[in-house]
Amino acid sequence: MKIITEKSALLKPLSHIQGVVEKRNTIPILSNVVIKADEDGLSLSATDMDIDILEKFNCNVINPGSVTVTANIFYDVVRKLMDGSEIQIEFNGGTASLISNKSKFQLPVLPVEDYPNLNQDDLPINFKVTVDELCKLIDKTKFAISMEETRYYLNGIYIHKHDKKLIAVATDGHRLARTSISLPSGADLINGVIIPRKAIYEIRKLIEDFSHDDQVSISLSDSKIRVKISNTIITSKLIDGNFPDYEKVIPKNNDNIVKLDCLVFSESVDRVSTIFSDKSKSVRLSLSKNNLSLEANSPDTGSASEEIGITYDKDDISIGFNSRYLLDVTSQIGSGDLIMALKDSGSPALISLPDDTESLFVLMPMRV
Repeated sequence: MKIITEKSALLKPLSHIQGVVEKRNTIPILSNVVIKADEDGLSLSATDMDIDILEKFNCNVINPGSVTVTANIFYDVVRKLMDGSEIQIEFNGGTASLISNKSKFQLPVLPVEDYPNLNQDDLPINFKVTVDELCKLIDKTKFAISMEETRYYLNGIYIHKHDKKLIAVATDGHRLARTSISLPSGADLINGVIIPRKAIYEIRKLIEDFSHDDQVSISLSDSKIRVKISNTIITSKLIDGNFPDYEKVIPKNNDNIVKLDCLVFSESVDRVSTIFSDKSKSVRLSLSKNNLSLEANSPDTGSASEEIGITYDKDDISIGFNSRYLLDVTSQIGSGDLIMALKDSGSPALISLPDDTESLFVLMPMRV
């Protein structure tokens, strides 16, 4: 095998590949990337046995062939080469050589025959969304994915259909995020699937290089999801579990409505929570007529308080929230107004946007 390509053409697909590969692996060959050259160009592929990735691009193929090399070392070598460099990769048995300008690397290889076959079977449900739509489904919800492995069914984003909408939900038991887009053609057969956290992050990283209106092809079965954009395909196993009935935790009778500037509120929360060594400590919100007082107290590092103007004309309420959770929500809203609906100091808050009726967030209160 012998190919010639440029750094820029090789680096981007390698960055996608090395995100899938686990650096520490009990099966040595799973730390490798498969490089295959043929008349169609060069393909790079890898798997961790849960997620597969395949990426193809054009290059000068002098001799076809295939080889596997350690993914993270290969990526680091290419990343550190001079921008605009021409790269020659050659394998004649033994080791693979990479030559660029006056640099030469000899990389150990493992047999391609020992690498697991990537499953490219057809999946029954097929539809398309734009990059912008897929970004919305992921970005508005991924921060609420649970990190606790014991509740594995919360370790991803739940995708399902309802009332001609494709809905994405994530929760860790302390907060919940939900958003939706119009149901794409072909997605009406979805019963509900849970896409794992790692797959979510790799898909999001992949699509950020494309325009908002580019099309993403999505295929689903009961156990797998496949996402294809341009010449890259990511296939992942789905989480085999039942997502809880999240509708039960969305407040229905929160009548104390607060309207405030999201950016002003976010900056205020960030300032008062500076006294905490981490952002997981609670901030007390005290509401009175058209006024919000924020307070943070730590026996070790002091206290902070700040007041901001709001639109509110109901009874006084004092309630505490995890400051990091508040900042996670405000980061998804950005500028503009935020609507917070409260019931009392011990009940969940419902946060929404006046100009986005498809998205909502639920936060459980904390004792302060």
